[in-house]
Amino acid sequence: MKLIFLHGAPAAGKLTVARALLRSLPGRLFDNHAAIDVASTVFDFGAPGFWELVQTVRIAVLNEAAERCVPLVVMTFVYVEANDLPVFERFEAIVLRHEGQMLPVFLGCSTAEILRRIGNADRVQRGKMASEQGAREFLAKYKVAPVPRSNCLTLDSEIRPAEESAREIIRHFNLCQLPGS
Repeated sequence: MKLIFLHGAPAAGKLTVARALLRSLPGRLFDNHAAIDVASTVFDFGAPGFWELVQTVRIAVLNEAAERCVPLVVMTFVYVEANDLPVFERFEAIVLRHEGQMLPVFLGCSTAEILRRIGNADRVQRGKMASEQGAREFLAKYKVAPVPRSNCLTLDSEIRPAEESAREIIRHFNLCQLPGS
């Protein structure tokens, strides 16, 4: 299994780039919010047990995908430096244990652009962080950064359209595009 680990700040364009990638590559999307949505059916956001269930779901999905040889999974994630390194390493261990490839991609974006995007209708509809104040507080509290891996591709999602980012990811990791893409 190849795991494209798309990470960046809230509203950096992770899901948009993931969808663009999957228009050019045959694969499956594992959006960060899929696990959060599952946990939200049982717990209030952030309540005791919430993040533990989110992590359990993420690990289970990646294990099953790797064990069943799903060729490509594109996963979105908000990676916070230091705090999330053990989480990332667990994902990486699953992929490597099944002789797969971890392909990390960091989407960078200015705070001003994040604040411009944060309240868009799709984010609100999907229950994602959608308030400017919430985004400001998150960005002030946490350091969103690329994972510390030499093969991590860093792209500026503010100046690069999603389709161009997808083409760069495909080129950088030498992935095969669908005919006509």
